[in-house]
Amino acid sequence: MKKLILLLNMGGPSKPEEIEIFLKNMFNDPCILGIKNKILRKFVAMMITKGRLKTAQQNYAKIGGKSPICELTQALCDKISSLQDEYAVDFAMNYTPPFTKDVLAKYQNFDEVIVLPLYPHHSVTTVVSSLNDLEKACKKLNFKGEIRVLKPFYDEQSYNELIIKSIKDKISGVDISDMSLIFSAHSLPQKIIDSGDIYEVHVKEHVKILSKMLSDEGLKFKEIKLAYQSRLGPVKWLEPSLNEALKACESKKALIYPISFCIDNSETIFELVIEYKRVADELGFSFYDVVECPNFSDEFVNFILRYAVE
Repeated sequence: MKKLILLLNMGGPSKPEEIEIFLKNMFNDPCILGIKNKILRKFVAMMITKGRLKTAQQNYAKIGGKSPICELTQALCDKISSLQDEYAVDFAMNYTPPFTKDVLAKYQNFDEVIVLPLYPHHSVTTVVSSLNDLEKACKKLNFKGEIRVLKPFYDEQSYNELIIKSIKDKISGVDISDMSLIFSAHSLPQKIIDSGDIYEVHVKEHVKILSKMLSDEGLKFKEIKLAYQSRLGPVKWLEPSLNEALKACESKKALIYPISFCIDNSETIFELVIEYKRVADELGFSFYDVVECPNFSDEFVNFILRYAVE
């Protein structure tokens, strides 16, 4: 019996030429824009892409012209594969290569596919979007194998243990008594939440779980906050923004954990590490640092193996 563990994610440009492809595909996703009319959505996506392309190219240039998400996810797959031989392990992306339909085509004769969207929290804009893409690929390829989709894992003990470990490692030897720990989540337009998306509920529950675990470990930060990053456009988004959260930090010391992401990408290594570091510097922070995502750490590899197989 042939089995595949398939990791799904949004994707990101692996070279400068893919930046425009990434923007076009993302903004043409009905789960992102919410415009049902395909022609209108394609036009709006084209206009947004045109308006944002130059800035996006400049931003990616500051981190080497590409996103690290595909390289890191490939390293994760390789590490999982090296620890077992029962399952093939691969990954697919929504908006940039390797696209889901192309990846799934390699496993046309497999009996079972265990699907893990690499999003800890459920949202139409992430999990549903990725699964829609997978469903289209299955129909196009007439895939006959069994598809088993794993649920979001923000409340899984072993996943949260690895987050706590990564925070502990980051602040080893550092006095945190006057430091703010900020869990930074990718923001969403408020209208998406108002329409029934449970993302905000999951994120807030996750922060409560992690806060208790930190307390149980004896890690006493001055305060623990939830803030949102990556807002775009003039509509109302989830609040508070990370800008607002940083301005409210009286001690001018903050550690950031990117709670929405499992794999580092432009929104962590550019937005959090570079852009918000600049904000913190302008605000006079004496300490500002960002915890890495789980990426291909041993702990994350072991979590995926347990979660997908057991």
